[in-house]
Amino acid sequence: METSPVSPVKEKGTAQPWQREENALQNLDAAIPFRQQPPGPIPEALELGMRSHPASRIVENPQEIEKRVAGFEGDTGKPHVSTNEPAERLHASALWYCPDGSFVKKIVVHGHGLDKPKLGSQCRVLALGFPFGSGMPEGWTELTIGIGQWGEKIWGDLTEKCLESMRQGEEAEIHLPGCSAPLAKLRLDSFTKGRDSWELEAMEKEALASEEHSRGTELFRAGNPQGAARCYGRALRLLLTLPPPGPPEQAILYANLAACQLLLGQPQLAAQSCDRALERKPGHLKALYRRGVAQAALGNLEEATADLKKVLAADPQNRAAQEELGKVVVQGKKQDALLARGLRKMFS
Repeated sequence: METSPVSPVKEKGTAQPWQREENALQNLDAAIPFRQQPPGPIPEALELGMRSHPASRIVENPQEIEKRVAGFEGDTGKPHVSTNEPAERLHASALWYCPDGSFVKKIVVHGHGLDKPKLGSQCRVLALGFPFGSGMPEGWTELTIGIGQWGEKIWGDLTEKCLESMRQGEEAEIHLPGCSAPLAKLRLDSFTKGRDSWELEAMEKEALASEEHSRGTELFRAGNPQGAARCYGRALRLLLTLPPPGPPEQAILYANLAACQLLLGQPQLAAQSCDRALERKPGHLKALYRRGVAQAALGNLEEATADLKKVLAADPQNRAAQEELGKVVVQGKKQDALLARGLRKMFS
């Protein structure tokens, strides 16, 4: 948990960490045992940092969510955070929908002022109700936006987004789509001044992205693809604000993000991440391989075969690609056999 004051971005050497990390996830491709259940529809809004919990579901019917949340305004059984600040009680329909659909914020007590926490803002927060064992705080704590390992917890990213939408003194409930009971309650007591990403210099953005990149790789190696995906996603959000074409490290980040998404059972998102990596660096072998794995899991065997053959054309000794291509061939033969059997029954 980050409790110390915000420290300025440290100066970096001329050699960027990711220039030494092109192979940082070595043995990664062999570590993806990916032959899984049939694919299902996956919301595109999760493409930068996967959340496999129900919080990741897109809010398709805001009116229905509003009906479910509306009943809590008068629910005296729920704990309420008292405040000495002059505040305006709001109607239960005062809801804010996170743009990526991951949660709905119900404002219980209106804050004051116009400012909201930004990158680097140190926030004094009262947090109540997070599930036991989630790693999130209970009671008064200090959280710094964009800094600290607290953001890697399962609810950390969601909490950070909620805080960035709050004003001083605001009290709110976090609701997951489709759930009537609130996940947790937050009160933003105070916060220090931060900066929007557009206020950061390019070197500062690259330095912060480098730290997220390195931390993501550490989490991946430690067996935490969810936390790694969130770090890679934050790094990409920083770099995507730079003028085009942007730094070439974006391709590495997208390829690493795809590896996390494969392990999290998200082949469609993994394929999309690989597409973005290949847009920035055509011929990126890891992106080609992982897209081939994702396409095979989606049942797109022709596309999978094409990608894997491209990998082997550039690297004939790539054992992971050889094995995956062999699995795709076997899968294709099984599909052909099933099709032939169905046709025989149809015309017999």
